[in-house]
Amino acid sequence: MRILSLTIRLHAPWVHSLKEKRMVVKSLTAKLRNKYNVSAAETDEQDIHQIIVIGVASIAANHAQADSMEEEILHFVESNTEAQLVEHVKEVF
Repeated sequence: MRILSLTIRLHAPWVHSLKEKRMVVKSLTAKLRNKYNVSAAETDEQDIHQIIVIGVASIAANHAQADSMEEEILHFVESNTEAQLVEHVKEVF
């Protein structure tokens, strides 16, 4: 068993208030939870309007499955939000 921890940093230049940001984050984390059965939440930069940091955690059977999940989740995030993917950090325990 492996634990996949993924931190995704997004830039949303059209967001001008925390209310707009909250709507984007809430929608994206709910979609991630429903589609992939993972834990997802905003983990950092919560008071900065245009930066979104989402933490995702899941259990994988092996390292290969964790890599596959990472690719699928990143592709899903890129295709389901207008925010630009700035960076992502993966850890497998």
